[in-house]
Amino acid sequence: MTSTEKRRTEAVRMAGLLLAALAASATVSAATMEVRNDPTTGQYLICDRDKPVLRYNYQTVEPGEVLAKVHADNLKYARPRSDYIHPLYGLDGEELTLDWAVDHPHHRGIYWAWPEVDYQGQRGDLHALQRVFARPTGQCVTQDGSDHAQISAENLWRWEDQEPIVRELAVIRAWRSTPTGRFIDLEFQFTAIKEEVPIARRDTSHYGGLNIRLASVKNQEIRFHTDPPEASPRRAWAELSGIFSGETATGLAVFQTPSNPEYPGEWIQYPEINWFQPTFPSAGTRYVLKPGRPLTLKFRLWIHPGKADEIQLADAWTAWVKSSESASFETINLKK
Repeated sequence: MTSTEKRRTEAVRMAGLLLAALAASATVSAATMEVRNDPTTGQYLICDRDKPVLRYNYQTVEPGEVLAKVHADNLKYARPRSDYIHPLYGLDGEELTLDWAVDHPHHRGIYWAWPEVDYQGQRGDLHALQRVFARPTGQCVTQDGSDHAQISAENLWRWEDQEPIVRELAVIRAWRSTPTGRFIDLEFQFTAIKEEVPIARRDTSHYGGLNIRLASVKNQEIRFHTDPPEASPRRAWAELSGIFSGETATGLAVFQTPSNPEYPGEWIQYPEINWFQPTFPSAGTRYVLKPGRPLTLKFRLWIHPGKADEIQLADAWTAWVKSSESASFETINLKK
């Protein structure tokens, strides 16, 4: 081969490499997960290739026109709220969650709150927005990526909307959709600031923890699965499936991880309001948040087409638990 032919061959090879690199770059760009901050509202929207995945309402949301629709007996629950997910979108862009329900105006999509929060001998209700409220500190870090996007936010639980009693870190990590659906990881850390703060479910036996209020759904089916105590591994998952819009069914599964204290949390459902959840703490108990000793809870949501079978749910749970055990809040770059 002559030197001219060698140069031509090398030029062709380099051109091929360049085209391949450009194609790979275009593929990564097309698959980018992105967090967008609305400068007007201060809320955060996670998008997958420009399709909305979820909105994290970090800043306070006012009731506005909802007040005119709420019965007088429920007006005290139609309070400004922060620190929750709504809407959570399905794979076809449908809204899966419900905010400002007229029957329960304090319900707010997906939120992490307890109806019994005790402080200095008094009781507040973070769930129903009475006496204690989660408020943003302004410390919020976002990350974009080719396979996932993440929001890491700090909030303070404020007694009477003033005195900070608990520091909360919330991480929302949404993964790029695939033919099997989309995963969303939720990680929370709660630490009392000065004094102990006991938390509990309603009457210590009903709802409380990771609360999930969904939009109206046709052909709703709720399934729970918790392995017996002797099982190894002991899996715990639940799924609500049905038709949220159009004619296509969607499933929303929730996974618990064994690293959560008092695992597995009891499952609770209220089908009449499209509600299901893993609860915390155990029935009949109160969990005491203490200064310097954070409570960490982790969950995974799986949005998928139709209704998943037992094998699919078990495999998805196993894969997540294996990967999540190495995750740590040490990676959250927020100022204390």
